[in-house]
Amino acid sequence: MNDSRRQKRVGNLIKERLGQILIQDIQDSSSGLITITRVEMSADLKTAYVYLSSYGQVDKKALLASLEKRKGYLRKNIASAIKLKYNPTLIFALDQTAEYESQIDELLEQIKKNEK
Repeated sequence: MNDSRRQKRVGNLIKERLGQILIQDIQDSSSGLITITRVEMSADLKTAYVYLSSYGQVDKKALLASLEKRKGYLRKNIASAIKLKYNPTLIFALDQTAEYESQIDELLEQIKKNEK
């Protein structure tokens, strides 16, 4: 996305606030480590696409389902912390970047072994 400066700023504010909520209220020892990698805002700032990564033995589908259940609480908390004209709808998705990076690293290692 070619985000404007305002979209990036609002996305960063939402990322910060959601990160605090995850640490304080949602994350526990059974959920592993959950990280918000980025938040992308729609052009009208009414939708926030929240990308997550998780580390540890976590059922990723259950994680997304849990966040979907708590979406109302999260939106209310964001609205009270960040004063915006519209409270954005949250759409959660898993960030696959780390998995792609590890696959690329494995392929590069295989190429190095085959060259020797």
